[in-house]
Amino acid sequence: MAAPPSTTPRKFLGLMSLPERNFVADALRTETVGGVILLIAAVAALIWANTLPHSYEAVSHHHFGPAALGLDLSVEHWAADGLLAVFFFVAGIELKRELVAGDLRDPKAALLPVAAAICGMAVPAVVYVLTNVAGGGSLDGWAVPTATDIAFALAVLAVIGTSLPSALRAFLLTLAVVDDLFAILIIAVFFTSSIDFAALGGALAGLVVFWLLLRKGVHGWYVYVPLALVIWALMYNSGIHATIAGVAMGLMLRCHPHEGEEHSPGEHIEHLVRPVSAGLAVPMFALFSAGVVVSGGAIHDVFTRPETLGVVLGLVVGKAVGIFGGTWLTARFTRASLSDDLEWADVAAVATLAGIGFTVSLLIGELAFQGDTGLTDEIKAAVLIGSFIAAVLATALLKIRNSKYRSLCAAEERDEDHDGIPDIYEEHKPAYHLRMAAIHEEKAAEHRRLAELAGGASEENPGPA
Repeated sequence: MAAPPSTTPRKFLGLMSLPERNFVADALRTETVGGVILLIAAVAALIWANTLPHSYEAVSHHHFGPAALGLDLSVEHWAADGLLAVFFFVAGIELKRELVAGDLRDPKAALLPVAAAICGMAVPAVVYVLTNVAGGGSLDGWAVPTATDIAFALAVLAVIGTSLPSALRAFLLTLAVVDDLFAILIIAVFFTSSIDFAALGGALAGLVVFWLLLRKGVHGWYVYVPLALVIWALMYNSGIHATIAGVAMGLMLRCHPHEGEEHSPGEHIEHLVRPVSAGLAVPMFALFSAGVVVSGGAIHDVFTRPETLGVVLGLVVGKAVGIFGGTWLTARFTRASLSDDLEWADVAAVATLAGIGFTVSLLIGELAFQGDTGLTDEIKAAVLIGSFIAAVLATALLKIRNSKYRSLCAAEERDEDHDGIPDIYEEHKPAYHLRMAAIHEEKAAEHRRLAELAGGASEENPGPA
């Protein structure tokens, strides 16, 4: 007779596997450093644009590049279309790795973060649309508040000194990966007005060659980098946003190791390219996209114009409600229970933190209101203000539980047997307890020796009668 199905609820945000924890820790370490650089670049852009506006505009609008190839672009466009292709290349590798080796490969485990991410994109879009329907504004910017900027969110955590447990950080990273996927689809589907099929055919042919070279095991950056540049240029001239080329190439990389391999090619290349993306590509994009003139009148317009108000409300309210609501509903109907160490207030804090939208939100804002420079700048200001408000609210929520987070992080990092593996992953292994018994016995022997020495010294020096 078959055993009845288990009624034990599945744990959500519980202890991660050790390989996944190590990968996430490495990825988040790079993103955190990149996020701090990104924050510095954004502040520098604001200072530059508000103190030397003519200089900022002259540099960002300066054109260069081969006009015969259709690549005579401004510095701002090179940053948005060129450098961000590196960012989306890394996003493609992240997505592929999550699908074949990470949390997203298991449909049951993937359901909750995917549902949270989808709700976290849908609700901000609905908030934007309702705000603009009520205020008579343009609906073109509905996608602006849908994206989370993981680097900026981690930079905020680094600045405020809050340590999140690895499960919450991984949840935030998975949300951002799924966000990036849907942002890619939004850019490809909704912001492609006309297509040059000859250039698109050339880009697709280049991608096929890229894929075949990977499958044949051809090595050498001198092969792939020139080919990637050709694919990118053809994709740009096709009318489809050039960053799609970066995503496509990232998805083609193999992200599961073969026998004898310590790391897959995708993981190896991501390890090499991620610092370039986080430390150079994204900050340079921020430097030439976040420079908006901020004044009392501009801030007033952000909160009175429906398009900009919709962006602020979408990031601050829509993201928090969407992610928390999607998470709670999915957990409720799939009978997944929250980890014993965490509370739903922790999920609410992370959902609020996910309201920090920067890189992709700025990019979509430029695409949505292309040709209207004034409104584009106001949308950028709305993204910055909305992200700032979300960061302040998340800081307040996270600080309430900061002592709990510190204790959880300390437990995750504790390695009393000094074998390089956190004890929490070995507590069920007899070998671990034998090592700890030997360590404790050695300490006990040392204490006995010290006690004997102290006793002998007291006998030799009995003191005054």
